[in-house]
Amino acid sequence: MLIPFAILLVFLADLAIRPLPSQAAEPMGAAEFDRYTQGKTLFYGLDGSPYGAERYLPNRRVIWSFLDGRCQEGIWYQEADLICFVYQDQGPPQCWSFTLTPDGLNARFQNDPQATHLYEASEVDQEMICLGPEVGV
Repeated sequence: MLIPFAILLVFLADLAIRPLPSQAAEPMGAAEFDRYTQGKTLFYGLDGSPYGAERYLPNRRVIWSFLDGRCQEGIWYQEADLICFVYQDQGPPQCWSFTLTPDGLNARFQNDPQATHLYEASEVDQEMICLGPEVGV
């Protein structure tokens, strides 16, 4: 049985306008990132292990922890297609590209495929705890 030429053309046109599954998602801009994160505490994983957590506050403020009880306050901003973070006493900005997947956020350090790749971990058996300042003698 031969497929009528008109039906074949419609089928091929439909395929041409669909995004390919292998195409990477576009990095999130500031507005989309803020909508997704504000008011949440997200836990991030790296290679199947807990990496850290970040609490997203109003006015682009954040609190980061490597889940060791020490927390760093900071801010974030958009620079080109990256979301950059500056933390108290932590040196230069750390910039990441964020994409939203069905499983949550993915973050790639400075949008470098060879660099650190974090993902939103949905099931973490730890809390983000910030201990008070260390007091010395």
